Amino acid sequence: MIRTVLADDEVLARQKVRQLLRDIEDVDIVGECATAGETIDLVRLTYPDLLFLDICMPDMDGFDAVNALSSHPDVKLPHIVFVTANDKWAVRAFEVHALDYLLKPFTAERLQSAVQRVRDRLAMNGGLGVNVLNPGTGAYTSRMVFKSRGRIVFLPVDDIRWIQAEENYVRLHTSDQSHLLRETIGKIESRLDPRSFLRIHRSSIVNLQYVKEVKNEADGDANVLLLSGEKIPMSRSYRARLQKLMNVS
Repeated sequence: MIRTVLADDEVLARQKVRQLLRDIEDVDIVGECATAGETIDLVRLTYPDLLFLDICMPDMDGFDAVNALSSHPDVKLPHIVFVTANDKWAVRAFEVHALDYLLKPFTAERLQSAVQRVRDRLAMNGGLGVNVLNPGTGAYTSRMVFKSRGRIVFLPVDDIRWIQAEENYVRLHTSDQSHLLRETIGKIESRLDPRSFLRIHRSSIVNLQYVKEVKNEADGDANVLLLSGEKIPMSRSYRARLQKLMNVS
């Protein structure tokens, strides 16, 4: 069973989530709360697997609650699904590695999709919770969430072929487009699974599932050739790591 806590200062909002969750057999609601303070106490007492967390609450916001919980080393943080009527916090929510972000009003299907994400993550982690403020203790990010041209983009990391640093920005290259984010390549690298993404240059990271070959040039330099035909320079300091991983010479 997925032990679940509902945290929202609106009674009707909690009631709606509770009613929709009744149709999901493997979800067990172990408690409800209306303030961030109550949420902190309830999570520490009940050890839930999943926390549906409102962002706007009377005493402090949902992010403050997560920060407070993370300060207790003996607390196993649950998987977080933020629930709110405003999309302006979506990017921040995924920066702290929330598993999902539900916009009110949402459908039963959308809620079930969020629960399925939790099932998948619990199966991946053997049922363990994830410290959302320290992803190194749990799963790496599966999506990049950012604002682009007035909309919020949810980009699966599997769709990213390679990443390029451009001064104080990074450009995410997919099969048919690219996205520019105000972020450092080092921070992006820390959020990605090193079994799938590899730094090959101080300015570039490649997704290994799209790598076709490493090509050594006559002048001693090397390039990573992607399945798409794109050629990305590889610095000598990173070459040994890639060659060892892919068993090439």
